[in-house]
This record gives sequence, C-alpha cells and structure tokens, in this order.
Amino acid sequence: MICIVMGVSGSGKTTVGRELAQALSLPFYDADDFHSVTNVEKMRQGTPLTDEDRHDWLAAMAAGITEWEKTGGAVLACSALKEKYRAVLQAAAAHAVLWVVLEGTKELLVSRMRGRSGHYMKEQMLNSQLADYESPTYGLHLNIEASPEELVRQAAEYLGEQKGDKSPD
Repeated sequence: MICIVMGVSGSGKTTVGRELAQALSLPFYDADDFHSVTNVEKMRQGTPLTDEDRHDWLAAMAAGITEWEKTGGAVLACSALKEKYRAVLQAAAAHAVLWVVLEGTKELLVSRMRGRSGHYMKEQMLNSQLADYESPTYGLHLNIEASPEELVRQAAEYLGEQKGDKSPD
C-alpha cells in the first residue's frame, strides 16, 4: 500500500505522515528530502518552484513509489499541489495510491508556519502554493483543526477500509 499524505505547507503532512507510517508499520518518506539543492535554495530565497523545477523531484518520488510498492508499501508526505503531479505519482504505482488530503484555513496554515523554525519554506510562499493547489475529488479529506492524533486515527481507519481496493477512488 502506498499512501500519500498531501496538502500545502503548514498542513501537517510530515507530522501526520510520520505518525501514520508508524501506526501502519510502514516506512515514512518526506517529499522535502527529494528536492535538489537548487530547488531548496530557490525556495529558501522565496521563489516559487515552476513545473519544470518539479520535474526531477516528481521523477525521484515516482521511482521511490515503484520500489516501495515492491517492498510492502510506504507513507509519503508530499504537497502534490496539482492533479498532473498526482498523476505522475499514481502512474508509478501498480495499484491505486491512497490519498489523505489535509486542508485548513489560510489563517491556521500561516499560524503553523510562523511556529516552526529551520524550515526553508517561508510564510510568503504559502500564497503561491494556495494559488496552485487543486483539491482532489478523491481520497480522504481531513480538516487540520483536529489534533494530529485524531487525524492519524481517521486516516488509519480510512486506509484499513481501502486496503484491499485496487480501483481508483
């Protein structure tokens, strides 16, 4: 099973994804770790990435998905802002990717971003992510006002229900 926990910056993808992977006894991967040094520096300087910038990043995660599926699955935390990005990730998998979509208000996202330190994604970049974000019509959509523990509980329940389903949502 491949599960992608997605949402814009500040939505809690990494926190929820890491805890969900632990609950499911699956390895956890963070899409941030697949960015090139050039992309990270660009974002650190406050410059939004283009689709071209994201090409190699998506290809690296897609290759990972192909391998992770062979070894029993994984949980990936990834913004996956656009449908065409999600299509690249899904195409790498032999079975339907299960999506957990974290969504919340801009105010809550900004508040969370202000509360973290050491992350290259700065608050001013949130507007570009929100402008690019295409909310999927599939997957489990969760409101990030809930606690991480509650989000993980709901996601684990959903994944348990979906686990045997090979068809797209």
